[in-house]
Amino acid sequence: MKNRYLRNMEQELISIITPFKNTESFLAECVQSIINQCYTNWELLIVDDGSTDASYRIVSAFAKNDRRIKLYKNPGTGIISALQYGFSNSRGTFITRMDSDDVMTPNKLAVLAHNLKTFGKGHVAVGQVRYFRKDGLSLGYKSYQNWLNSLTQTGNNYSEIYKECVIPSPCWMVYRQDFINCNAFNNQIYPEDYDLAFRFYENQLTIIPCSKKIHLWRDYSTRTSRTHEHYAENHFLPLKLKYYLKLDYNPKQPLVIWGAGKKGKTVAKLLLENAVNFIWICDNSKKIGKEIYGIVMHDISRLKTLTNPQCLITVANKAEQKTIQAYLQSIGLLPSKHYFFLC
Repeated sequence: MKNRYLRNMEQELISIITPFKNTESFLAECVQSIINQCYTNWELLIVDDGSTDASYRIVSAFAKNDRRIKLYKNPGTGIISALQYGFSNSRGTFITRMDSDDVMTPNKLAVLAHNLKTFGKGHVAVGQVRYFRKDGLSLGYKSYQNWLNSLTQTGNNYSEIYKECVIPSPCWMVYRQDFINCNAFNNQIYPEDYDLAFRFYENQLTIIPCSKKIHLWRDYSTRTSRTHEHYAENHFLPLKLKYYLKLDYNPKQPLVIWGAGKKGKTVAKLLLENAVNFIWICDNSKKIGKEIYGIVMHDISRLKTLTNPQCLITVANKAEQKTIQAYLQSIGLLPSKHYFFLC
């Protein structure tokens, strides 16, 4: 691997931005995995976001022995502030992020840098991931991992960007100028990783396919994405709809919501707040013909009467999604043009 990715390749400086807070149990393994990279021209901008455990002392010991490790304390509060501060002190041509509780495989930086250098500016290098947990992963995390890796295998990640975050937050790399053009870590929007994925999409950075699992993503009960209010489910739909209306909504196409469950109702409320007209459909006979928020619920056959519609699918059940997609395709509707899955 080392010969394949490093031979005849000038090693551009890679800036790795890593915020941390109270991850003393995992930090040593994380930092050591960076030190073990076969690609050696990197700097680690690692920022303490107010730790109260031994985290700072652990990183400080590493920094004393390796000049590439640059330890800071966050002058602000929160992960976005820490990411901003780390980036402001960086010098690298290539920019990436790492989470303080995860592990890099030894070839991670080499694979990402090789792909980015090969394809050039205007691209995002990504890698496949593997979740791990001492007491075993839930089926949900395994499903997310497999879904994410299947998209990364082909570089077709944006095709399902309204479902979930399609770019793993600690496994991407971009050119510095491209990152600045996408407004870097400057948006004060959570979840910050999903918002960044949308900005890569908005700025038309092409995703480079990758078949290698190069990032080990740790799951545990107190992980920030599981416990912090900024990563709660109610933050996701507003973010998705904000970018849909900005990037893919076409007011010349009749807009349709499919689904009258909790998520469908949330999307309906958000559209009404934004004064966006829509048609609402579902296959629940008990709701058809009734009004919700003043909007009459129609049977799904209403779709066939519309010319060139855009349909937002708010049904989360995977089996039902397949049935819905088959129906949409049977009436000539195309993904990412006529319909988008929001969950």
